[in-house]
Amino acid sequence: MSSSLAGILQIVALVIALAIFYKPLGDYMARIFTSEKHSKVELGLYRVIGIDPDADQKWGTYARSMLAFSLISVLLVYLIERIQHWLPYSNGMANVNPVTAWNTAASFATNTNWQNYSGESTMGYVTQMGALAVQNFLSAAVGIVIAIALVRGFMRNKTDRLGNFWVDMTRVTIRLLIPFSVIGGIILMSTGVIDNFNLTSAIHTLAGGVQTMVGGPVASQEVIKELGNNGGGFFNANSAHPFENPNGFSDWFEIFLLLVIPFALCRTFGKMVKDNRQGYLLVAVMVSIWLVAVGGISFFEWQHAGTALQQAGGAMEGKEVRFGIPGSSLFGGSTTVTSTGAVNSFHDSFTVFGGGILLFDMMLGEVVPGGVGAGLYGMLMLAILTVFIGGLMVGRTPEYIGKKIRPSEMKYAALYILATPSAALIGAGLSLGFSVPRRAILNAGPHGLTEVVYAFTSMANNNGSAFAGLGTGQTWYQVTGGIVMLIARYAPEIFVLALAGALARQQPVPASLGTLETHKPLFAGLLIGVIIILVGLTYFPALALGPFAEGLH
Repeated sequence: MSSSLAGILQIVALVIALAIFYKPLGDYMARIFTSEKHSKVELGLYRVIGIDPDADQKWGTYARSMLAFSLISVLLVYLIERIQHWLPYSNGMANVNPVTAWNTAASFATNTNWQNYSGESTMGYVTQMGALAVQNFLSAAVGIVIAIALVRGFMRNKTDRLGNFWVDMTRVTIRLLIPFSVIGGIILMSTGVIDNFNLTSAIHTLAGGVQTMVGGPVASQEVIKELGNNGGGFFNANSAHPFENPNGFSDWFEIFLLLVIPFALCRTFGKMVKDNRQGYLLVAVMVSIWLVAVGGISFFEWQHAGTALQQAGGAMEGKEVRFGIPGSSLFGGSTTVTSTGAVNSFHDSFTVFGGGILLFDMMLGEVVPGGVGAGLYGMLMLAILTVFIGGLMVGRTPEYIGKKIRPSEMKYAALYILATPSAALIGAGLSLGFSVPRRAILNAGPHGLTEVVYAFTSMANNNGSAFAGLGTGQTWYQVTGGIVMLIARYAPEIFVLALAGALARQQPVPASLGTLETHKPLFAGLLIGVIIILVGLTYFPALALGPFAEGLH
């Protein structure tokens, strides 16, 4: 079987598996957030933290709860990193230095998992499990509950209540993320992913040398790293390391894990607003752009220009032979359209336009399908913008899911759309403008610019993958990167909650002959057009000076 045919079959099998899980998983998540029953475990937790599970919150209270929870998460991760040398199973690791601890705490609390360190030589096992893996669960849960709060804004009428943050967080963690991670972790271990507490050991090679081998609780972190769209690897090589991703099936399964919840949340949305057609339209838009991205990356990576590429049959530099171009392209395209950031190949070694598509994927705003929760609320914000533009074209007040999109709602949507690109481009601009951060750029010309833009686009979009070739361990990138990640994560979520509160207070509007039908192919086309044009208007100068200039040269 040829590699190209194997790649096509891999994509077909993935689409079929995602389609099988779309309805049952989406319906199950809808039941999680609409059920009035609390389990005994949940009631026990509510008593411990002192909350009334039946008390709904206004959007401002919901937002303050989310911010307080996230602040505590950052501080706890930072503390564990700074004292890890004295903790059990530190594996001889020193305490993490202050700037790396700051950047890592901000990174994992925001679901970004940007890593300026090698996990196997920096973090002890307790830090990996008690700080980083815990945040893989909790940061993913935060994204999901924010999306659900926005969906409730469409569901509810004449109220200022969006639900209870603490109840939502507890339910999604206990009923969804933990059980699915247990099952997924067992599957990963069956493929060869390690999970143990073995300390570092020296192995004597056949050539007479000595190689240091590191064990660790890898599978239990690997599964939530993908399922929660986190992406931070236990090892520096991430999912290219055979202990994290040993073979073709584990690679396919990890891609499935990072896509299944974001796609299924569209079904959850349709189920909760009592119109499944709305969910089908959103997932169709997401799948269409995702497949185009994967196809585009694969096309450019298969090009044979140059002697070395002709001999290899494609751009194989930086790619694992056991995955090849099809597996690397599918993984790269999937991890950048979500907010995962995990990698099974070296993105900086992709062809100019292949790497450019990876960058463009993140610039889409992580909405196709995006991160867990973040992808859904991002797509809904773009849908609101689309119906607003449609309303301007026909001269009537736009409506979406029975709610009017008035100037107040559009202000929140506009602020949301501006927040992430502003954080990314300001961070990149300052880094290119000052001499100190410029010294960390290891490649001159357009490629060096692309590396800086990629880094801040990745951090701002909660992705975490990197182009490398950039010394992001420098204090400037550690400090500013942490700030960018926090702003780009929480500012948009505040605007999402504010919009949800405004929608929930409205009286529903019945559909009329002039209402734009948001479940039809016409709206899907408009939505795709808005997404592409918005990215073009926002990022075109950076793309023109980076990947386009390098590719044309």
